[in-house]
Amino acid sequence: MSFGRALKRKAREAVLPLGFIALCGYFAWHSMHGDYGLLARERRLEDLAAARATLARAEAEREAMERRVSGLRGDHIDRDQLDERARTLLNLVGKDEIVIPYEPGRRLY
Repeated sequence: MSFGRALKRKAREAVLPLGFIALCGYFAWHSMHGDYGLLARERRLEDLAAARATLARAEAEREAMERRVSGLRGDHIDRDQLDERARTLLNLVGKDEIVIPYEPGRRLY
């Protein structure tokens, strides 16, 4: 009977440290794999970098379009740009001009 008592006593003494170890393990697991863990943070940083790259491309495209449009509006009209745009829309060229065709996927406008 003393063996049973010693076993119960050791088990009672081990419950609190084992519970603490389990609790620490739970928090350690979720600090890595949880919704706000380190792995999720890395995924968010990758998504943020991709979004910033997309934003930079969109801003560059918008600025290029604004530069082209600014020459065609207002009281200052860029005659060369207006002439180029009109010839493109009307599909006309001068007699002394050389035409350089674009690839099908790369259009000027």
